[in-house]
Amino acid sequence: MSTNGHHALDDSLIGRLVKQSGQSVSHCYQCGKCSAGCPLAADMDYPPSLIVRMLQVDLPGFEEKALGSKTIWLCLACETCMARCPKEVDLPKIMDFLRQESLRRGLEHPDAKKIISFHKAFLDSLQYTGRLFEVGLVADYKARNPMTAFQDVLVAPKMFLKGKLKPFPHMIKGRAAIGKIFEKARKKETGK
Repeated sequence: MSTNGHHALDDSLIGRLVKQSGQSVSHCYQCGKCSAGCPLAADMDYPPSLIVRMLQVDLPGFEEKALGSKTIWLCLACETCMARCPKEVDLPKIMDFLRQESLRRGLEHPDAKKIISFHKAFLDSLQYTGRLFEVGLVADYKARNPMTAFQDVLVAPKMFLKGKLKPFPHMIKGRAAIGKIFEKARKKETGK
């Protein structure tokens, strides 16, 4: 541990958290305002403040509990927690780091499958067209979740008739530059 209380020099989860997000869980003094203000706290398996506490105490098994929690996947990144935090801990940045780490280690909560599928479908749409293509996003998402294939199927024709859905994507100029951004992010994530 460095002299300023950060684990920035080590390769522990907390050290990587500080390095990648610029946030330190040691700043949190467990007032609970983040959990009290979170609009999804009632649906989470652990309140946000408890996720931070698990990381702070660094006891065996707590890291895996935090990374395998449903909480990190339900976080909306609405920043209500950050607005209420007297120490200005950016909890959405911490949750984002924990989601990436959870995926990297294969510890994602089973209930997070649909959230992860939607996230990947959304990013695929951006990568290939340069902007969101709703029909492609839905097709990609439903291909990843076959059990949802016919869910909301009657909504699409109505949206199409109202001009809300376009059958073909609008390809933006400079898609190659967007592809480079995705490639750079992939290299940073994998370290290659």
